[in-house]
Amino acid sequence: MRYFWTIFWAIVISSLISYVLTSMAGEALTLLPIFVLAVIFSAAVIIIGDGILREDTE
Repeated sequence: MRYFWTIFWAIVISSLISYVLTSMAGEALTLLPIFVLAVIFSAAVIIIGDGILREDTE
């Protein structure tokens, strides 16, 4: 379930960033960069959360 919410919020944040940047540039909003950015955000959060910040429980 936490992966679902990670991907959900990555898509939402990517959409907001892409909307603002394309509006400032006067370009049309496209979906491909949104999903690419969402994949990058999701991968970074999952790697940091499960790999780097994981606590050792012994």
